[in-house]
Amino acid sequence: MNEAITTIPARQGKAAYADAGQRIKVINTLGSQVVDTWAFRREDLGEFMSMEHSRPNFMKIRPNVGESFFSNQRRPILTVLEDTSGGVHDTLMAACDNPRYGLLGCTEYHDNCTDNLSSAMKELGLQEPETPSPLNLFMNIPWTPEGELSWEEPVSTPGSYILLRAEMDLVVAFSACPQDILPINGRIGEPTEAHFQILPAD
Repeated sequence: MNEAITTIPARQGKAAYADAGQRIKVINTLGSQVVDTWAFRREDLGEFMSMEHSRPNFMKIRPNVGESFFSNQRRPILTVLEDTSGGVHDTLMAACDNPRYGLLGCTEYHDNCTDNLSSAMKELGLQEPETPSPLNLFMNIPWTPEGELSWEEPVSTPGSYILLRAEMDLVVAFSACPQDILPINGRIGEPTEAHFQILPAD
């Protein structure tokens, strides 16, 4: 097991293995970077963390410390152990992709989280079965009583983190979101790197 801090380069993705019980620490190094996050059951990548299956479990738009995300087979897959980032994360928005940037006015290819997931998995010799809707760590999508949503800057601070526990043997994948048109990464046009660690079971 490697406890070294791994860099998620700006605009790129990284993936790693995590055993059941191990902890995954995702660090918002500079404080303003959204990190799209996925988890796949190692023995069967067709079972993966699912936002639409998780929300009925914790009955909120985002979980509190001590609550678990569920897989598409309705089993606990990641549990939130600690969160120093302010607790503001998004479970609603799909991963960005090249067509999304086309809708935002791009006329050429744009780095995106969907392709970052594929490249990260490929580094491990794996192929994701699909692009599940991610857990968008540190992403601030506030909502109103009327159901309106907006794109806002993260509330996380430099060096803040979330600590998650793997509830089964997993492949975890991350993308330092390359969104540089909307303000979700704080300073428009400046996506940054982030980091993660795979830590021993507590």
